[in-house]
Amino acid sequence: MQKTRVLFVCGQNSARSQMAEALLAHLAPDDYEACSAGIEPAPINELAVAVMAERGIDISRKRTKLVAEAVAGLAAKGQTFDVVVTVCDKAAGVCPLVPGVRATERWSFDDPGAILVEGGVSREDKLARVRAVRDDIEKAILAWVEARKSAGEKA
Repeated sequence: MQKTRVLFVCGQNSARSQMAEALLAHLAPDDYEACSAGIEPAPINELAVAVMAERGIDISRKRTKLVAEAVAGLAAKGQTFDVVVTVCDKAAGVCPLVPGVRATERWSFDDPGAILVEGGVSREDKLARVRAVRDDIEKAILAWVEARKSAGEKA
């Protein structure tokens, strides 16, 4: 059975989409091939790296990329994404057209990038807030996978 290819998109591909990609790959590796990209890529968010490491998932070596780069990478293999999931309002409003996509979902999560630069907030408080974003993404992915399974959709 062919895996469903999912592209998670956010503004910078530095936290939310990276966490979503890693969580889907971790939670449903037999059914999904996950990738992430951004509208304006920025370096990986160190807090996202830290909270994912707490779950035993290493995203420290991940590289951020543009949506066009992710699409071109699959196209070079003669493949397309089946589903695009935007994980922030910015990406939902400006996500470029991704050819071949059967479904587009719009999810929205708080921005760990904004949390990273907040002044007067301890590192532990910032980590707690990014953990909450990670947990929200995980819950959404688990519910999405279960709903697709219940609906009898391929992967």
